[in-house]
Amino acid sequence: MGKIGAFLEQKRIAPSERDPLERIKDFNEFRIPMSEEEVIIQASRCMDCGIPFCHSGVLLGGMTAGCPLHNLIPEFNDLIYKKAWEEAYKRLIFTNNFPEFTGRVCPAPCEGSCTEGLNWESVTIKNNELSIIERAFSAGFVKKKVIKRTGKRVAVVGSGPSGLACADTLNSYGHEVSVFERADRVGGLLMYGIPNMKLDKKIVMRRISLMQEEGVKFFTNEEIGIDIHLKDLVEEFDAVVLCCGATKPRDLRVPGRELNGIYFAVDFLRSNTKCLLDNDYSTLISAKNKNVIIIGGGDTGTDCVATAIRHGCKDVIQIEILPEPPKIRSQNNPWPEWPKVLKVDYGQEERIALFGKDPRIYLTTVTSFEPKEDGINLGWVNTVKVKWERDNKGNFIPKHIDGSEEKLKADMVLIAMGFLGPEDKAIKGLSIEQDHRSNVKAQFGDFKTNVKKVFAAGDMRRGQSLVVWAIAEGRGAARSVNEFLMREIK
Repeated sequence: MGKIGAFLEQKRIAPSERDPLERIKDFNEFRIPMSEEEVIIQASRCMDCGIPFCHSGVLLGGMTAGCPLHNLIPEFNDLIYKKAWEEAYKRLIFTNNFPEFTGRVCPAPCEGSCTEGLNWESVTIKNNELSIIERAFSAGFVKKKVIKRTGKRVAVVGSGPSGLACADTLNSYGHEVSVFERADRVGGLLMYGIPNMKLDKKIVMRRISLMQEEGVKFFTNEEIGIDIHLKDLVEEFDAVVLCCGATKPRDLRVPGRELNGIYFAVDFLRSNTKCLLDNDYSTLISAKNKNVIIIGGGDTGTDCVATAIRHGCKDVIQIEILPEPPKIRSQNNPWPEWPKVLKVDYGQEERIALFGKDPRIYLTTVTSFEPKEDGINLGWVNTVKVKWERDNKGNFIPKHIDGSEEKLKADMVLIAMGFLGPEDKAIKGLSIEQDHRSNVKAQFGDFKTNVKKVFAAGDMRRGQSLVVWAIAEGRGAARSVNEFLMREIK
């Protein structure tokens, strides 16, 4: 453990953030790195709890509890306390290919399951992880790996977190890896799905450059099913891993959906990041001087709030169909489950600072969209309050509350209601089986599809999930592919 008794002496101190009214003027990361001394103090709070639930990585109450990567958290906390930074890096990278990503964008289920959180506040595990990897890069601990080649060739389709983790792990095994990405830049969700304020794209490219130096080949603007057929990849490579994500957005089919000014959140965020990187704003989906309504209360919705504010919107509202979470754990949400409590994320903080109020409206759903006088462009969003009741099968469903209807002025609507599953283009032509949710059917553990030589991992296999789960799936698929290939060699 770190310092004996430190968890009783030291309070949890999270990293500072730039002032909301200052950071909304740019798209730079909003978190301020801690000093080495501060990180060491926070790491010292790890209490050597005997059974570290923080790296359990299981589903409890339908949500992730502990780290799906099974990071050796008490060990790297102890090494930070001892100032053994290089050893801490080695311990961290043993289980996590990309701590610079998870240390920025992961919701930290490890902290929700920290034993210290039972009676005090949990250890700052996420920030400790980020501090290790950033120090490793700055101190030169991160070095190009020397790899002995096996002669086997693997194609990875998709360069999001699962595809990158799979490619990086397969490459370390010695296989020649080619990654195919349909976008103009590598990174998938990390590049175009998460805004710069949370994950600077220089951080993504730093890792991509290292992977390229180590021998991974990346091919952009190559969409499987259009530019390249999956059947051809299967014939050319010794194995193919599908890591295309769950990129089919859930739509809201209500009257008026066809009006101009209604977008999927993912398209809005992609447009913003691409324009920033290209330094060309001619194709920007802009929220400037608009009343913006975001439908969906998750992380993507929060990212849209923050992005719309940076565009200079008139106002922004976030509609959430679920009830407002409690401020503390409820009795039916015990530790070490993920704490389902009210959180004010960076986007909400910025809206509060700018407009004086949290943007979220709970227990509300949209019933229709109405146009302006021109009959073409969006002008209004009609909503109604809901209450959650059980139907005759015992399932909770939202029921409209009569008399609670409201009409909200809107120039732009962003639909951030999650994703339904993978797009069909990548898998058509090979009769790859899908489950009842349209995800590619492959068992967790071996990640094999029903087609020989073809594997699947990440959101494409498990459905929409966390970046940390995507990395875990990519690593797992790589191990399965390696076992498959090495059996052939023997």
